[in-house]
Amino acid sequence: MPPAPRFQAAFLAALFAAFGAVPAAAQSATSGPVHGFAMHGDVKYPAGFKHFDYVNPAAPKGGEVKYGVAGTTFDSFNPFILRGVPTGIVMSTLETLMVSSGDEPFTKYCLVCETIEVPQDRSWVEFSIRREGKFHDGSPITVDDVIWTFETLKTKGHPAYRSYYADVIKAERVGERNVRFTFKPGINRELPLIVGELPVLSKAYWASRDFEKTTLEPPLGSGPYRIDSFEAGRYVTLRRVPDHWGANLPVNVGRNNFGVIRYDYYRDQTVALEAFKAGAYDIRSENTALLWATGYDGPAVTQGMIKKEEIPEERVSGMQALVMNARRAPFNDRKFREAMAYGFDFEWSNRTLFHGAYTRTRSFFDNSELAARQLPSPGELKLLEPFRGKVPEEVFTTEYNPPKTDGSGNTRDNQRVATRLLREAGYKVENQQLLDKQGKPVAFEILLVSPQFERIVLPYAENLKRLGITARVRTVDSSQYQRRMDEFDFDMTVSGWGQSESPGNEQRSFWSSAQRDVSGSRNLAGIADPAIDAMIEKIIAAETREDLVTATRALDRLLQWGHYVVPNWHVRVDRVAYWDRFSRPAVTAKVGYDPGAWWVDPQKDAALREKRGR
Repeated sequence: MPPAPRFQAAFLAALFAAFGAVPAAAQSATSGPVHGFAMHGDVKYPAGFKHFDYVNPAAPKGGEVKYGVAGTTFDSFNPFILRGVPTGIVMSTLETLMVSSGDEPFTKYCLVCETIEVPQDRSWVEFSIRREGKFHDGSPITVDDVIWTFETLKTKGHPAYRSYYADVIKAERVGERNVRFTFKPGINRELPLIVGELPVLSKAYWASRDFEKTTLEPPLGSGPYRIDSFEAGRYVTLRRVPDHWGANLPVNVGRNNFGVIRYDYYRDQTVALEAFKAGAYDIRSENTALLWATGYDGPAVTQGMIKKEEIPEERVSGMQALVMNARRAPFNDRKFREAMAYGFDFEWSNRTLFHGAYTRTRSFFDNSELAARQLPSPGELKLLEPFRGKVPEEVFTTEYNPPKTDGSGNTRDNQRVATRLLREAGYKVENQQLLDKQGKPVAFEILLVSPQFERIVLPYAENLKRLGITARVRTVDSSQYQRRMDEFDFDMTVSGWGQSESPGNEQRSFWSSAQRDVSGSRNLAGIADPAIDAMIEKIIAAETREDLVTATRALDRLLQWGHYVVPNWHVRVDRVAYWDRFSRPAVTAKVGYDPGAWWVDPQKDAALREKRGR
């Protein structure tokens, strides 16, 4: 899979307001080597801090936890290449140069590194590597390992790495324990933090192995856990490293508390839920509103042995949607794409299928100040004006909102709008079949990876049928789905893009023209638009929070009015069910559910065992 991207993390928007408008020079440099670095403003945690606020430093270590992984599988322990279906669990066995805090917008603190240094122009970043850092075989983590990892990921790794590190020219040794990364000329202000995400691999270990091949040999790691046992496609067990070199670092205190972690893989979602209720595994994150409302029944629930919690989170919602592939007809026509949104009846789905649990998503950066609302501000207009006449006029004149219905299931008004749009685009209906400009019937496939989504997409396909469109719904296994996504071999699918409060380099992989035809990129919609490319570069070059917000809103408007997706929905809580043998910190991180900070509570564990007669 691609790099563990920081845009999947969640951050606190209110902290930005507290920082205020900090002059660029004050945000740009460290005063010599320091322990942490913030994208804008100052770090929250000072040098010598003991632990993050959202952990319990006295949490007991030990015990076993089991998770269920539903609807997918794995056939490789190499998550750094495009081939195979890897398990991301491998990342738990590795340490990165730095680690993000869960209660700041975009701030990282040293982990493998002991200090970080950045000049005022952010043209390079230098890390000093901790002497105590070790791989699981006892060998030290060295500067050579860091340099080799960077160069290998950029040249042999998943294509996303080449995009992510595109502006990093080189990595070089500048001392016994120091490594410096030099950046291309120009302004890409988040590069020091991007490099800080680098997982450090062992050069010596990989010297005798082919990095570009899939493997079921657990790779040598340096993290708090190592792979203890596994069966391909069925389970993986991690065991906590008892003498882990970084256990007492402030960024790790109160975390990684479980002694053993087991992940069991289930192909079928229904089987996975029943297995959980039967006690086959311990903790389950639920992303299906219907199951959350009706699926958690039985004695274990009624007797209080299974707890259900809705844990608040303050993440940017990002975008989950029906994604249209603009590389191929008919989705290379903007008006056709716009018409597709009028076939989706969110209000009916929310009432009938979701028990009213969701809010309709309207922005690619929903639930944050980054979302485009109302009409463009003067700052946005300044960025967008050079592209007037080359982008939809609505970008300048109209606030975007997805189509609405009354929730009754009657979509006639929306069908009329869709029919008008299709007619304007040159389509016509004959014998209840929509024909394109060449007189061919319009038909396409909606590709799914989970049967859970069929109940949502099939009614959508019925609404499209009323427009004369044949939409075939096809569900495939996770391996085939991943291959087809990597090669953009689909018409329409359900997917999404996570976002953070501090968007940056990852936007290139999401939307840029350069990534449109790169296998494995996240530009699933096939976007190639100079205006969007320009807004991405404005985001990356933003010197202040105000500049970042303005550029992101401008990008959001272009994406909204490009009609590349049919927006779905979001919820502002993490729904977690668990057998009552765990405790968690009193303070919840802004990221919401944070299993790394949970622990097995000996008293609760004993009480549950007694109730279950074990």
